[in-house]
Amino acid sequence: MVKVDLGGCSSFVKESVYKDYVGKALAAFDVLESEKGAGNDFLGWKTLPIDIPESLVAEFEAIKADWKARGVNLAVVIGIGGSYLGARCAIEALSHQFVRLEGEIRVVFAGNNLSEDYLAELMDLVEQSNAACVVISKSGTTTEPAVAFRIVKEYLEKKYGKKEASERTVAITDAKKGALKTLATQEGYRTFVVPDNVGGRYSVLTPVGLLPIVLAGFDVRAMLKGAADERAEVLKKGEKNAAVEYAAMRNLLYSELGKKVEVLVNYNPKFQYLGEWWKQLYGESEGKDQKGIFPASVNNTTDLHSVGQFIQEGDRVMFETVVKAEKAQRSVVIGRDEQNLDQLNYLAGQHVEHCNAMAALGTKLAHIDGGVPQLEVAVEKIDEYNLGAIFYFFEFACGISAYLLGVNPFNQPGVEAYKKNMFALLRKPGYEAQTEEILKRI
Repeated sequence: MVKVDLGGCSSFVKESVYKDYVGKALAAFDVLESEKGAGNDFLGWKTLPIDIPESLVAEFEAIKADWKARGVNLAVVIGIGGSYLGARCAIEALSHQFVRLEGEIRVVFAGNNLSEDYLAELMDLVEQSNAACVVISKSGTTTEPAVAFRIVKEYLEKKYGKKEASERTVAITDAKKGALKTLATQEGYRTFVVPDNVGGRYSVLTPVGLLPIVLAGFDVRAMLKGAADERAEVLKKGEKNAAVEYAAMRNLLYSELGKKVEVLVNYNPKFQYLGEWWKQLYGESEGKDQKGIFPASVNNTTDLHSVGQFIQEGDRVMFETVVKAEKAQRSVVIGRDEQNLDQLNYLAGQHVEHCNAMAALGTKLAHIDGGVPQLEVAVEKIDEYNLGAIFYFFEFACGISAYLLGVNPFNQPGVEAYKKNMFALLRKPGYEAQTEEILKRI
């Protein structure tokens, strides 16, 4: 289960003030649990770990088996934001960093940007592979995934024919309406539903995240079990509830000490995309009404040799949350060298992970001395069970934290602003008036 350590904040906050914020966090917990707060029509994520039926997982596995029987070795997952970040986070964390699992389908992602170079290089890979596609979009008209799907769809139909291409395409979309739902019905795609009461950034434990994770060869049953067990823990209301502790401390640092930037830190590159997923979750949930803690992330020890200088001695606007796995999955021991030119013989016989842990501890002490409070969020190891737990922990804590902050955790009105300008500049029908106005500004 997820454990939170606030010891790295103790020298910055008074216990009485922290207790006050725990009380506020417990009140926000009640709002989340009563389901009477703002955005309460988007709370379906709360019960996903216990609601996903075994039959749905079996359907995912059946698709994988069918595609492997067709020789598929590449699945292109098309989506943006919450439609890909959770799956990518899990797959990156669980995969060997250099070798694809023998016999497994390689999962790659598209539709999360508008880079022509990226898409062209992706199609180079598709053309060299035996490909299939998962397209994820509630509406089917979001520009980035719609562009990518149009190109991938055209290629699959040209190479395999329309009937075979339809067997190689899965749509995860609205249950009843939208362009993608209409197309899926017309073409006979297998479909799964994006639940109406689950927002994209909370959707990793829906078909949006689970199908790609299954295709990549990982155990979503264990992931759901980890999330379900974490759910049982965070539903225990009290001052020692880890989600309450995390939400209380980060809001105290923000409101009382002016710490407006939270840096999610990892010391294992397998957690890099956890940072990307977490940034969307907290950025979209809290960044509104001119409020919010800006979410950033770093990969240590790598980034200690770059932005580490700023964290140590730059503007004191930030605090850190270190996400760590307590146990390494593999073992590498440093050997002895007779010449010792690198002067590392003092480490001979030590595990590399011991050095990593000491780097993390040394950094913690240095950053605290430099005025940077530090929280820790820990799981036992990086596997499906613990990823499920950490997904649910951060989602639940985010709901508490946003309500404590006084904002709706489940809407994102600001993300439409750039789209209106982009549509006008691209001269999308219906945006003619806006086009003229924008052209006067540039």
